[in-house]
Amino acid sequence: MSIKADGRVAGRFRRSVLHVFPRRRKRTTFERLRRLTIWSLTTGPLLVWFGALGGIAEEFSVPGGIAEHAGADLLVLILGLLGLAAFSVLYMRMVKAAIAGTSANREIVASAVLAVVLLLTQESQLWTWGLVAPAWAAGAALLLSRMGTFVAGLGAAVVALLLVPVDDGSGSIIGRVLAAPHPGEDPAPLAAALAGAFVGVALSLPCANRLQLWFWEVVRLAEEGKEAQARLAVTEERLRFSRDLHDLVGHSLSAIAVKSEVAVKLSKVDAERAAGEMEEVRGLAREALKEIRAAVRGYRTVDLDAELRSMTAVLEADGIRCTLETPQEPVPEELGTLLAWVVREGTTNVLRHSSATRCRITIALRGGVAVLEMVNDGVTGLDGRGGTGLIGLSERVAAMGGAVAAGAGGAGEFRLRATVPLEGVR
Repeated sequence: MSIKADGRVAGRFRRSVLHVFPRRRKRTTFERLRRLTIWSLTTGPLLVWFGALGGIAEEFSVPGGIAEHAGADLLVLILGLLGLAAFSVLYMRMVKAAIAGTSANREIVASAVLAVVLLLTQESQLWTWGLVAPAWAAGAALLLSRMGTFVAGLGAAVVALLLVPVDDGSGSIIGRVLAAPHPGEDPAPLAAALAGAFVGVALSLPCANRLQLWFWEVVRLAEEGKEAQARLAVTEERLRFSRDLHDLVGHSLSAIAVKSEVAVKLSKVDAERAAGEMEEVRGLAREALKEIRAAVRGYRTVDLDAELRSMTAVLEADGIRCTLETPQEPVPEELGTLLAWVVREGTTNVLRHSSATRCRITIALRGGVAVLEMVNDGVTGLDGRGGTGLIGLSERVAAMGGAVAAGAGGAGEFRLRATVPLEGVR
């Protein structure tokens, strides 16, 4: 079998695999940041699970603990784990509500009740099951004011200190790691230090969550501002088009209407003057048509520099590092419009058909020919034929005497190259 036939078979196999297992859509930077923010706000439940599992492991290792009383104590422990799972679900709902900018009052109340129940029912210490209190405060802080955040953190710490035995350093893993008191030493100072550290965590964790949420709000408002700016630009362009159309056609149509009326009245008394008026009407109609065509041609013109900046911003927003090389001399307007269409189609191909991390756009004017090249990496499953976009682009370039070449390069690269003669476009 020839190499070309092998390539066709491999291409069909890749397309069939992609049809069965479609490639996941690449997330935008904004979507990735949103997901990262959600995960960073889940510190509270993770801290509780770490403390609870550490406490459970300790209970099983202590003589006379749960391992030797596998009846009611084990049932309470299982119910506690189920309650902690429910608490985690409610916490995640509070996080998503905060990200979406909505309220979640029922979740705040329900998770608070669950936290108190867990503190009352589990064999807990401050740094095991007791961590559910600052975790609740961290979740509630996302939906409360600054004063509400402080009250929630302080209240959670006070409730935990009232319901949970204060660790003296001898009964938990953290206490022993820090500095377990020696026999005969007073454990009160260490217990006070651990209680103070617990209060510090209960106050700082909600503040850290609020800071992360504030950063997300700044990013979200910036993204909304960009979208609003784009919508405003479209609206302004529509208004400009309607204003230009009114200025171009309004006067001509008014003059045509007046002269047509005059021609109708003169047709019964002076046919020669009526014919003259109609001749002027025809001239006005032709002039209006010429002005409309000139206006439409102007709207079809695409600014190359603006298109390059726009496409570069789109690629970099998708996490693709973009390198741009342009000529020093000015590009003719008609040629610039054509090259702008090439850049637009090439950018579409990069975003849709690759997992690119870098893209290079080069424009050069040399030897009476304009050459545009777009090279990107991260290409898989190429069949070398190109889609309808490349076919239409080839026809557009061929109409100006140019040519388009597209295909795979080395090391998983894709190269789009358009050459257009400068003769006839200056």
